[in-house]
Amino acid sequence: LLRVLQEKVYEPLGSNTPVKADVRIITATNRNLEALVRAGAFRDDLFYRLNVVKISLPPLRERKEDIPLLIEHFIRKYSAQQGKDIVGIANEALATLMRHDFPGNIRELENIIEYAFILCEGGYIQPQHLPEPFAAGVGSAESTQPADAAEPRSLEEIERQAISRSLERHHWRKMVTCRELGISKDTLRRKIERYGLVNPLDDEGEED
Repeated sequence: LLRVLQEKVYEPLGSNTPVKADVRIITATNRNLEALVRAGAFRDDLFYRLNVVKISLPPLRERKEDIPLLIEHFIRKYSAQQGKDIVGIANEALATLMRHDFPGNIRELENIIEYAFILCEGGYIQPQHLPEPFAAGVGSAESTQPADAAEPRSLEEIERQAISRSLERHHWRKMVTCRELGISKDTLRRKIERYGLVNPLDDEGEED
C-alpha cells in the first residue's frame, strides 16, 4: 500500500509487470490518528502519505441544521427504492429528531428513516412511524438513549420490531396489520414464522 501511495504503481497478483495506479484514495476515521502515531499504534509513514488534504466533519449532533436536508435525501432514496409516495416528515416528528443527539451519527438517522418507511404507507412520516423511544415521545437532548440505540441495527431487526408492534397494536388482527404494513397475508405469515413471533392472545381476536 505504501508503494502504491508513493510511486503510483503496483504489480497485479501473479504478474511481474508494473501497472500505473491512476487513483485517488479517500479515507475516513473517527480516531485521532496523530495521537495514535505518537503512541506508536499507527504507522507514521502511512499516516503522512494519507494525510495530504484533511477535512474535518463534525458529528451530526454539532450540525443539526443538516438533519432536515439529510432526511429529505433519505426520503427520496427510499421512496425510489420502495415505490412509496412518502413526500416528507411531519413537523412533530422532525422536532423529535432535532432534539436527539444521534450517537450513531448519520447512519443512525438513515436507519430511523428506513424504519419509518416500513410503517408509513404514504404522505408524511408521523411520530408513530418512528422507532422507540421516539414514538413514545422520548428522545430529548436531556434523555439517555438506550445502550443499543447507538448501534446501527440490521434491516431484519427493524422489520421484526415493526411487524411485532403492528400486530400488538391491532391485537393480532392480521388483515388490519397487513393493510398497515402494505404486505400480503402470505408474506405476514412467513415473517411471523421467520421471526418467531408468538400471539400472546392465543388466537383470540385474531382475524383470518
